[in-house]
Amino acid sequence: MSAGGQADARGSVRIDRLLVYLRFARTRSAADALIAGHALRRNRKHVLRGAEQARIGDVLTLATGDGVRVIELLAIPQRRESPAVARSHYREVDAFSEVDGGGLDRKGQMTIAASPLTAGMAPDDPEETHLKEPQ
Repeated sequence: MSAGGQADARGSVRIDRLLVYLRFARTRSAADALIAGHALRRNRKHVLRGAEQARIGDVLTLATGDGVRVIELLAIPQRRESPAVARSHYREVDAFSEVDGGGLDRKGQMTIAASPLTAGMAPDDPEETHLKEPQ
């Protein structure tokens, strides 16, 4: 770590401190609570400790009260600053990103198609009418 314990020469920072700098948590204790509640992933893996290092290019997935936010870390902040400056250090992964061919469905508008086997059936029709018990 460099002087002040912020980021080292490789461009990494403690993930609990990063959450505070990027304004996803007000304090490191609140960031640790997010981590303890399994509400944070780094590069698709659950973060287990606040001391894990985050680096430029890492993708963070945060479960928030109103949904899920996926961000890519563009730069390592040196301290907590205004919300506008904090947003300049990351980018939100779009719902319809050209890079991954899809993404999050934040409004829940995607539906799962019906199975071709059950597409023509009414919901309360038995699946196999010929296996029905005689009355």
